[in-house]
Amino acid sequence: MRAAAWLVTASITGSRAASCAKGGAWVKKGSGFLNEKFFARRRIARFGLLGLAVVGLGISSAQTNDTRAAPARNSPPALAAPDATGAKVIRIAYAVAQNSHYGAGVDAFGRELAELTNNRFKVEHLPAGKAGGELEILNKVKSGELEMGNTSTGPLGNIVPEAKLFDLPFLFSDYAHARRTLDGKIGQSILELFPKYGLIGLAWSENGFRHITNNRRAIIYPADLASLKLRTMENSVHMQALRTLKAQPTPLAFPKLFDALKRGELDGQENPLPVILASKFSETQRFLSLTQHFYSPCVLTVSPSLWASLSEQDRYAFKMAARAAVRAQRDRVNADEFAALTALRASGMQINTFVDTNAFRSALRPAYERMLPGLNPKIIEEIRTFR
Repeated sequence: MRAAAWLVTASITGSRAASCAKGGAWVKKGSGFLNEKFFARRRIARFGLLGLAVVGLGISSAQTNDTRAAPARNSPPALAAPDATGAKVIRIAYAVAQNSHYGAGVDAFGRELAELTNNRFKVEHLPAGKAGGELEILNKVKSGELEMGNTSTGPLGNIVPEAKLFDLPFLFSDYAHARRTLDGKIGQSILELFPKYGLIGLAWSENGFRHITNNRRAIIYPADLASLKLRTMENSVHMQALRTLKAQPTPLAFPKLFDALKRGELDGQENPLPVILASKFSETQRFLSLTQHFYSPCVLTVSPSLWASLSEQDRYAFKMAARAAVRAQRDRVNADEFAALTALRASGMQINTFVDTNAFRSALRPAYERMLPGLNPKIIEEIRTFR
């Protein structure tokens, strides 16, 4: 990848605006009806009071213009078919259980979208790998076979290479740091690149900091990872980092992971606490070490063919719904992180809270260039010092 790709930035301007009151009358606009609070928000946006740096959204005018292009000629149209009530059904696929932070985000998206469009759109969940693993979901959204996806960034770099930036180990100090970066100019500039790769990126959401589980030993120092066969996402940065630490990264689609662990084909895996809890990995894994080695964002993506079919008003409604989804998903991560350790300990897992993070950072820092060839160190420093 060209080094210049890592220097892309966008000018994000404006300030946050207070949320409009719920409810309101429905008014005729174009070919459909939209809630009057939609137009109130739109008027606010026109005068610059609704900033593009709002939590989890920050869509710039450049992205709006780019994403109006028609989908590729060979891409089938998105199948947003109406249901019995006439509402267009938007299927949103994700890899984990519906009773998870992913499901909470999709729920919020559906509620907000229905309200803003007078129920002209209806969201349908496709959880737990019903549409395949995350890379398969992204490719189906890209082709138009699915309307939307809610996926981690694990396989995203296979489609949008610049997104690999956020996969570097020990890049973020905590959740607040990660969220500010994704909602700021660096995160938003990466979202603006999605259309040229055949996807529409609505907003960065959240999966969480990743931790290691396994059946052999607690992970305290880098040497403890030696020879462990760990499932990873289909992510070259993650795999290179784990190889540097002498582990044996083994990419596997998430829907196949539980059974592979149960059969003993893998020593362990790494995921955020909410995923470990929701997926019941305590039934197959003995040790949980709070390594926090990667931060895992999520991204809400839309099929370009669906996006091209939407009116300007409906696109705005989708963006506002994405903002609600980000807030709900991050809130659920917060709640699950708080509750997960107690629940996992009660289930019998041995939880190791001490990890020599400085030793891991020292071992991995020289490998950054191998993980992302051409990476400009200045962008790493900008992220690490961003406040």
